Amino acid sequence: MHLGNFSVSLTVIDLTASRSFYEKLGFRAVGGDPAQNWLIMQNDTSTIGLFQGMFDRNILTFNPGWDRNAATLPAFEDVRDLQKTLIERGIVPVSHADESSSGPASFVVIDPDGNPILIDQHVPRPKP
Repeated sequence: MHLGNFSVSLTVIDLTASRSFYEKLGFRAVGGDPAQNWLIMQNDTSTIGLFQGMFDRNILTFNPGWDRNAATLPAFEDVRDLQKTLIERGIVPVSHADESSSGPASFVVIDPDGNPILIDQHVPRPKP
């Protein structure tokens, strides 16, 4: 199973203060929209998302179809196929991707400790 690019989505109280803190740790802004209270930051090995007022808790995030630079991969497992596999393995999503759709979609599962895991595909279903 290939879940795609990994990042941690952090819920933050003050986006500006959080950005400044992570810049001091060597991260740089690579995407997002501060006017909408979110920012994507990277260092040489890691990606984090900073989200002010959007989530109740931190989220592990996987992006099927994307590489580290948010470029579409030539081949990848579609989010709907990943969802089906997890359901077959006994993991029931708390929110579902519409299996009849073909565009971007997402679903969320919760690990045994209550941590949300977002599988969030931003690109269309790969061609067979």
